Amino acid sequence: MSLLENNSLSVYEWALRNGALRTGSTAAADLGLTADELAQARTDLLDQGLLLPAGDGTGEIPADPAIAEMMVSAPLEQEIEQRRQALIRVHEQLRPLSPLFAEHTRTGRQGEGIRSFDEPAAVQRELSMMTRLCSEEMVSIQPGGGRNPDTLRGIVQESLSMLERGVRLRTLYQHTARASLTTRAYVREVSAAGAQVRTTAEVFDRMIIFDRETAFVPQPRTDGRPHGASIVTDPTVVGFLFRMFESIWESGQPFDTQQSEYQQTAEQLRISILRLMAAGLKDEVIAKRLGMATRTCRRYVKDITDELGAASRFQAGYMVWKLGLPLEPERGE
Repeated sequence: MSLLENNSLSVYEWALRNGALRTGSTAAADLGLTADELAQARTDLLDQGLLLPAGDGTGEIPADPAIAEMMVSAPLEQEIEQRRQALIRVHEQLRPLSPLFAEHTRTGRQGEGIRSFDEPAAVQRELSMMTRLCSEEMVSIQPGGGRNPDTLRGIVQESLSMLERGVRLRTLYQHTARASLTTRAYVREVSAAGAQVRTTAEVFDRMIIFDRETAFVPQPRTDGRPHGASIVTDPTVVGFLFRMFESIWESGQPFDTQQSEYQQTAEQLRISILRLMAAGLKDEVIAKRLGMATRTCRRYVKDITDELGAASRFQAGYMVWKLGLPLEPERGE
């Protein structure tokens, strides 16, 4: 039901002043309306119960808005009540099944050890389900620098909902994520709600672990198709993956979104690039390991070789070793 237009309000006010809206009245001329506009306003007022047929059949008289309100709102309130009762019935029927489903998910499927999903939609469905079921802690490794803005917008409310119900969230990014404005905004919001986020120079592949019981790990990309995922519930494997996360977590740098922190991590990136250069890795491989674009990596490499006055990558690595600069992974890498 639409709200009254300005013409309808003007016609109602005219009817109040004149006592009625009669056929052949001067309402249209007085209000500057066409015959069609007056007819439409009259129809709207009748629909809303603000005009009632006059006893002599020659027109309509204005009605009390309080009475009109009751007449119009009564069926709406009845419909709302019917929908509320239907919603209660849905809750009563489905809520008792949730503990059964959760128990099946946590224990019944553990015997399978590992399940694989090739389609991203199926992976997302399983992730959403585990996000809702998670009751204690979710830890994740997110390599590759800054994350996709659309992805972050899609998970921010999910993350906040988990934190609100007391779930602990810990996430590891790579140092290069600190340069992403959207990632920094996401980290700022979830950190304020209690999440913990750290960064490190190198990480393994993407991984998510729920309640130390269920791990999501990506499948290798084949034939250009999007990544699928394997869901691991074997306690031995999940325990190993969780210990691996803890080891990297302990060496990470807190991501507090303060610009001053980026200088320290940028220096760690340079050391990591030098170390990988000295190991003979190509720019493309280094960029992938450190979660940055190949062009960015090449810019770092050029700056490093120019600073050292080296003629080649190998010579740069040798000069760093000769100068006694650290090339071994340190805390924070």
